[in-house]
Amino acid sequence: MTTIQNKETCMVLFSGGQDSTTCLIQALQQYKSVVAVSVNYGQRHVEELVCAKSIANTLGAEHHILDMSLLGQLAPNALTRTALEVDTQTTAGALPNTFVDGRNLLFLSFVAVMAKKRGITKIITGVSQSDFSGYPDCRDIFIKSLNVTLNLSMDYDFIIETPLMWLDKAQTWELADSMGQLDFVREKTLTCYNGVIGDGCGNCPACELRSKGLNQYLAKKSL
Repeated sequence: MTTIQNKETCMVLFSGGQDSTTCLIQALQQYKSVVAVSVNYGQRHVEELVCAKSIANTLGAEHHILDMSLLGQLAPNALTRTALEVDTQTTAGALPNTFVDGRNLLFLSFVAVMAKKRGITKIITGVSQSDFSGYPDCRDIFIKSLNVTLNLSMDYDFIIETPLMWLDKAQTWELADSMGQLDFVREKTLTCYNGVIGDGCGNCPACELRSKGLNQYLAKKSL
């Protein structure tokens, strides 16, 4: 049976953080209908899912949470084990202990299955190669490879869009501001590894990267 493709709807892999929220806001401006999909992978802070649901409801996007909690058991790390401290310094060439093996591979694969069943071809994710934490599954080559694999595996024309791939954090803040949503993204999103909404704890690597980008953008804006 041929699946009727719905080109007016997209699906956004949505964590409730700065990047995915910026992508969600942009998608809502570009598509007639947007489905936001979050994932319960056993992350250390349930606040992430609560935050994602709240943002999706506020912005008017359909929202779903996929249960993939088994991943947290298979790939123990600082984001799935509260007993592990988040590394603030990483040895050159080593992956941060916040890297979850297989996360984007599995997330995007499951989202693709869900998208096909609804006739959706466009999948949006907020990964970036320009300003990231060294995660291999945020690279452009990985996304392109997975896109081909998903198309072949389901005989379906998926298109994985990565609006932030070549933007650094300062440029991502600029994008949010250009859509009139800088304050919303700053105040309502949860990027912090310690589960603090908004500007976060200020000490973890995610907060430092976010804060650095914001300061760079605000300095540029004030010129």
